Amino acid sequence: MSEVTGPAARAATASHAEGEPVVPVLPSLIDQAERLVELGLVEATGALSADDLLGAAERLGTSAGAGALLVVADGVLPPSALVPRLRRSVGGRDPGDKRGFVVTDMSDIDDFAPTPTTVVPDALVYAVADPDRGDAMRDWSGAEAEAAILERGRTPFTIAEGVHWALQAPEVLARNACYMMIGSRLPKAKGFDSRTPALWISNGTGWDGRERRGAPKAGWCWWNNRHTWLGFASGVERVA
Repeated sequence: MSEVTGPAARAATASHAEGEPVVPVLPSLIDQAERLVELGLVEATGALSADDLLGAAERLGTSAGAGALLVVADGVLPPSALVPRLRRSVGGRDPGDKRGFVVTDMSDIDDFAPTPTTVVPDALVYAVADPDRGDAMRDWSGAEAEAAILERGRTPFTIAEGVHWALQAPEVLARNACYMMIGSRLPKAKGFDSRTPALWISNGTGWDGRERRGAPKAGWCWWNNRHTWLGFASGVERVA
């Protein structure tokens, strides 16, 4: 598993008796806001000040509940700006502090948008209550997972939400337990592009390059394919 630093160091992690990794507990919304400020992400936007973000986090803390995820709208902090800030410390054959990256054939990551059933608040900052990695849906297709998530009264994560989660709690990305973010799809003239966004850990093969082995990786899978290591991230609601 990865080594967590900063506010995320307080995230609780453990393993089930069967060896299944437990999803880390998120820091408070205030701590999450402070981490974004420390990383210089807020200052770089030009649309949101540190005081604005901290004020929003304090306000949302009273309505979103414990364990919620703080999200800055992707119009302010697009995925392409967030993914390179992901970090994962690894040992073994290729040790080091590995930086997140977007796969070569997803250079249009910022063009993916919330689906019609994924209602994102018109706000610069919001929170997602009760994030879940969707481990029980590993080896499901996107279509199967979407139907089940909606039937349970939950909402699938967008790319921005999924990347914010891994930024605040790096250990949420674990070997054989990562996640897709089907709340974001790339619109086409009819329907959506079949590429479906996901966040997982690179094996350092192919175009990734060996130097990226163990790094957080924003990529895609086909909508109807199944993958044993990918669940489907979701939340109960978005609070603005």
